[in-house]
Amino acid sequence: MPAPIDELSSQVGDLSPDDLAGLARPLVIRGACNDWPLVRAGRESDSAFAHQLSSLDNGSAVDTLLMAPQEAGVIGYNAHLNGFNYRHFRVSVTEVLQRLAAYSRHPGVTPGVALQSALIPDCLPAFQQAHPMPLLAPGILPRLWIGNQVTTPTHFDASHNLAVVVCGRRRFTLFAPEQVGNLYIGPLDFAPTGAAISMARLDQADDPRFPRLRVALEHSLTAELVPGDALYIPPLWWHHVASMQPLNALVNYWWKGPTTDGCIAESGMGALTHALLAFKSLAPAERAAWKTLLDHYVFNQEDPAAHIPADRRGVLGNLTPELVEQARLKIRHSL
Repeated sequence: MPAPIDELSSQVGDLSPDDLAGLARPLVIRGACNDWPLVRAGRESDSAFAHQLSSLDNGSAVDTLLMAPQEAGVIGYNAHLNGFNYRHFRVSVTEVLQRLAAYSRHPGVTPGVALQSALIPDCLPAFQQAHPMPLLAPGILPRLWIGNQVTTPTHFDASHNLAVVVCGRRRFTLFAPEQVGNLYIGPLDFAPTGAAISMARLDQADDPRFPRLRVALEHSLTAELVPGDALYIPPLWWHHVASMQPLNALVNYWWKGPTTDGCIAESGMGALTHALLAFKSLAPAERAAWKTLLDHYVFNQEDPAAHIPADRRGVLGNLTPELVEQARLKIRHSL
């Protein structure tokens, strides 16, 4: 059985903006946003939530996925892995709510609906004033996710992630980054909604195509969140999200934290793609040599430039804006 995710019972107002900094593991914050008007409405009823959310909608079109009933709400690939198992639409938040209400009146086999990653200031401009997030810096913008009983397969984000359930229930199953080899991840550059996903379904652990999935499940963490609960997910932690009711809604915040030298981190996914181009096709001995250099200069816990005078360390020392721009120019030239 999965182990429970660590929990903290606290209002967001009891925490400081620095409390998430440096966390190496996920954390559930129970009741974090109980005071949000939408959370109170979500606890009252689906109808109360939908009415209040619709009152905030300015009618802007947002990305929404529609899956055939036979897909059982699981977002993924088609049978040939050359496309996806959903159709894509651009409609308003209110239209999504209306469609979900219509489907809820016909229980049983229904299409899957998933409003995906809508930037809230663009579609719900009055949301932030009534739903503050003091745990994060003001410039970190919220995004909205709505759907019925839809499952987002195991995937990761390169950014920090704070997710708040505002209606319905969601079950999160998380895996540490080192479980990547047991999760059977699909193509990095061709994936539903952009994030590489596991091709193994957690509810089909006996699938003979994915024998190591059980090892990942033995090391997994899980939590079920209700309206008002929040979950912090560190970068690169794999997470599987199952929405469990006819109407589910979540607000999340992504952000890049500062590095140890105070700069904002570059794109890790960009570096991974570049590394694949640069190293993957090399002969084994040469590839091993580059791995040694990367371990020494990038992943080493000790300072590889400690023997160099501080003012002559270049990119191995403190990265000033000038050094960062020079490094970017070299990268562009090499490409």
